Amino acid sequence: VYANKDVFVKCGERAMVPLGFALELPEGWEGHLAPRSSTFKTWGIIQTNSVGVVDDTYIGDNDQWHMPVYCLQGKDVESDDNGEEIKGTW
Repeated sequence: VYANKDVFVKCGERAMVPLGFALELPEGWEGHLAPRSSTFKTWGIIQTNSVGVVDDTYIGDNDQWHMPVYCLQGKDVESDDNGEEIKGTW
């Protein structure tokens, strides 16, 4: 999973990084969004809720997945940088 647009998060601020997709999960299923171990080192951000849990009711037309982040070091989060973008596992 990658950021689908460039985002700049100022040090000490929060942001929702758009991931560019929506997903309809089967009833009773949930998706998990967790940062890579290198996300903080590379981008200076942490995921605010440690692991995001998306349940099967999050399926509306405007329900694009986002990664909630908090910035400890101001850096650009780029949408395309040789595969080292924000990535989630689910």
